[in-house]
Amino acid sequence: MTPDSEYPRWLTAEQRLAWLDMVRVLTRLPATLDAQLERDAGLSFFEYHVLSMLSEVPGHTLRLSRLAQLTSSSLSRLSNVVKRLEGRGLLRREPDPDDGRASRAVLTAAGTDAVERAAPGHVTAVRELVVDPLDPAQLSQLHAAHERILGRLDPASSSRPDWLET
Repeated sequence: MTPDSEYPRWLTAEQRLAWLDMVRVLTRLPATLDAQLERDAGLSFFEYHVLSMLSEVPGHTLRLSRLAQLTSSSLSRLSNVVKRLEGRGLLRREPDPDDGRASRAVLTAAGTDAVERAAPGHVTAVRELVVDPLDPAQLSQLHAAHERILGRLDPASSSRPDWLET
């Protein structure tokens, strides 16, 4: 950002409304998804996200540093969640054979079962809350807007799963 004669550039009324609506979505959606997943599957949204990322990769195994990127998490936050999930038998940690200083998370059979049990209710909630209220053009616009914002937040696309279609 470069300062100019009108720094800071205050938001217009329309921009402020759009921003405050986004803040409302950013705060209410995770809480709503947390409540649904906790009620239906005994998992937080973040725990489900960790397990689902592991369920998507071959061998159900990821280096913890990569899993932190994919879940937009710090390693310390991820480590705490991995410890809890490991205690519940949903994943296990093991040394990374390619780098002895690193660890990998491996989804267990119980973890796979947990994701498979949680997924239908989670997808239903995502459809009801985000997908179904939008027509195809609006959904496309939402995707395009997210891509533009992510281009600023994550220019290297490090949080983008490798297996997603572009």
